[in-house]
Amino acid sequence: MSSRPRMYHELAEWFHLITAPEDYAEEAAYYLTLMRNIIGRSPASLLELGSGGGNNASHYKAHIPDVVLSDRSEEMLALSRTINSELEHIQGDMRTLRLARRFEAVFVHDACSYLTTEQDIRQLAATAFEHCLPGGVAVFCPDHTAENLVYETDHGGHDGVGRALRYLEWTSPGPPDTYEFAVDYAYVLHEDGHEPRVVLDRHVNGALPRDTWLSALTDAGFHPAAVPLVHSEVPEGYSEVFTGWRPV
Repeated sequence: MSSRPRMYHELAEWFHLITAPEDYAEEAAYYLTLMRNIIGRSPASLLELGSGGGNNASHYKAHIPDVVLSDRSEEMLALSRTINSELEHIQGDMRTLRLARRFEAVFVHDACSYLTTEQDIRQLAATAFEHCLPGGVAVFCPDHTAENLVYETDHGGHDGVGRALRYLEWTSPGPPDTYEFAVDYAYVLHEDGHEPRVVLDRHVNGALPRDTWLSALTDAGFHPAAVPLVHSEVPEGYSEVFTGWRPV
């Protein structure tokens, strides 16, 4: 897992101009529907691992009475509190976190894309199982698997009050004989009263095989499945979501 992407630390206060909470309504609804389909209703409690700026939570929290958000970055937790102040926030690593309580759902959005080894995936699966109630569900949303990884460029950004950000994103292969790939960002930051500045930021991500995910979830104790991510802005077959049901 890459150690300190600038996006989540010194640039955390800009994160909602990189990816805005309002853009997550459709995606959050999809994940909630997955959970409902597996357990037969909306979960009454949910733990999100790698919750970042709280973008997904800002939507699904209206349907789940008990939500706990966890992330490695204190800066991102502070940002999430600005839009999810009523929710509990806990600093921790998704591979090793232990809260001594269980939830009807465990959710891991694209933060699991930073896991680069099979051991990482197995640790995450164990964490999710430890925190999942019998009859509950876990949902994992890596950006890519080894089977669907593509190297591409993207761009985006948003305007805020007194400042704005635009970015270029460039994905490229990682070292041979690893599951790693690099995602380089170039941010252009505009802020009233200041000269524009450019910041570079490299993220190391992982694209592990589908079978590795399914095997790790099985060995942790889940009944696993892989389903396509369905979203109006995501091409068919571009990304998969992994689910795990914990037997009663």
